[in-house]
Amino acid sequence: QVQLVESGGGLVQAGGSLRLSCAASRSIRIFASMGWHRQAPGKQRELVATVTSDGITNYPDSVKGRFTISRDNAKNTVYLQMNSLKPEDTAVYYCNGVTFGITLWGQGTQVTVSS
Repeated sequence: QVQLVESGGGLVQAGGSLRLSCAASRSIRIFASMGWHRQAPGKQRELVATVTSDGITNYPDSVKGRFTISRDNAKNTVYLQMNSLKPEDTAVYYCNGVTFGITLWGQGTQVTVSS
């Protein structure tokens, strides 16, 4: 089974940037769509960004213009570039991939934005 491993989280001041990585244990070409979600304490998991195998991206208004998702098929990795971070971006960020109707998740990486 494919494993997804996130990295790149940490503590950053408001206005700063972080880049998250999601490395797959095999080719990500099997995933029709890959994405990032986040979950803050006491809140439901929410969508942050998705990218299809054709490179089509989607973002909610809360991160549009600040976050950028990209996928590197050669490196079997999906990235999330996060700029202009806000305290409300604090959450555990999860990578996922969708293939043949099955969604696989990584273990998550903590992002903390201080004010």
